[in-house]
Amino acid sequence: MTHPDLGPLHLLTSAPAPGTVHITVVGDLEYDTVEDLLLEVSDALAHHPGLRHLHLNLAELGMCDSMGLSALLQTRRFTGGVGARLHLDHRPPALDRLLDLTGTLDHLLALPSAADRTPGGRTDALDVPD
Repeated sequence: MTHPDLGPLHLLTSAPAPGTVHITVVGDLEYDTVEDLLLEVSDALAHHPGLRHLHLNLAELGMCDSMGLSALLQTRRFTGGVGARLHLDHRPPALDRLLDLTGTLDHLLALPSAADRTPGGRTDALDVPD
């Protein structure tokens, strides 16, 4: 169910099993909120070495603008850099439409490859701009 005004972005992170982290995204993913998501993802990668699966639960995602899409692509770079798979769970129809129009869905959900990995499994996740 999409709410007309979800307000600021709220993120809830859990680690239900070793190697797996879930981040529930509630609200709009746009210019003013993308840094929050990127910092949450960065923290998840830093605090869960050996991460294999990062699930973003997007059931309560409001709007996703071009900056939101950019943050999802950056999240894919972060997870691919450590060899983890990104999952976009419970995508709302508006997000699916955006991903379809931009041709980015297959890339976002692709399995990480050796080319994605950075030396030592480190990502530039900690280099999120202020």
